[in-house]
Amino acid sequence: MSSAERYHRHRFPIEVVEHCIWLYFRFCLSYRNVEEIMAVRGVRVTYETVREWCQKFGALYAAQLRKRRSRIGSKWHLGEVFLKMNGVQHYLWRAVDQNGVTIDILIQPKRDRWAALRFFRKLLRASGGAPRVIITDKLRSYAAAKRQILPEVEHRQSRYLNNRCENSHQPTRTREKQMKRFKNPEQAQRFLSSFESINALFRLRRHLLSAACYRRRLTHALQLWRATALAVALP
Repeated sequence: MSSAERYHRHRFPIEVVEHCIWLYFRFCLSYRNVEEIMAVRGVRVTYETVREWCQKFGALYAAQLRKRRSRIGSKWHLGEVFLKMNGVQHYLWRAVDQNGVTIDILIQPKRDRWAALRFFRKLLRASGGAPRVIITDKLRSYAAAKRQILPEVEHRQSRYLNNRCENSHQPTRTREKQMKRFKNPEQAQRFLSSFESINALFRLRRHLLSAACYRRRLTHALQLWRATALAVALP
């Protein structure tokens, strides 16, 4: 799709579109909050327009960021948490590497062996290769799926070794609360797939960095974000 086709009938420049998408996915804001922030800056854009931009371009930006992310580590932490949508319980499966980088997520209605198999196959497609070791909790579905998909990979099961994955669920929980829960699995999968890639770019672990190092990393993250927006705008 060419740039002219992609931005057909958009009367705002790409800088405004990119900034609205960044505000929505980076901070815990609603579409109406973004509308007010842009109104203060003299840009009259409705919250419905912001919603359409986020749904249309969010996935494109996230895909570009996944292409530009650093190489995935060889140690994977896997875990799942429940998400209740319309009174029905679903499970958010997540995998992160030893550096805390999210490899992929998948929302499923169950957490049996077949769900674990589906998640492992999705991880292998996203990463392009098998890990050296995987770390999970003691859910037996992981071991059953691992024997079939990754028989040569070391598997460690412990309640406490998997804290890295458990902590990675916190931004999702915060956003779920702000959005007053997700509406359905399709909407949650679409939003979280974009949210994980965009928001993770700016989670710089400020408490571990000096002020000068933090400013350098923030500058680099903003430059990468602008390059991503430009790559989406080009044919």
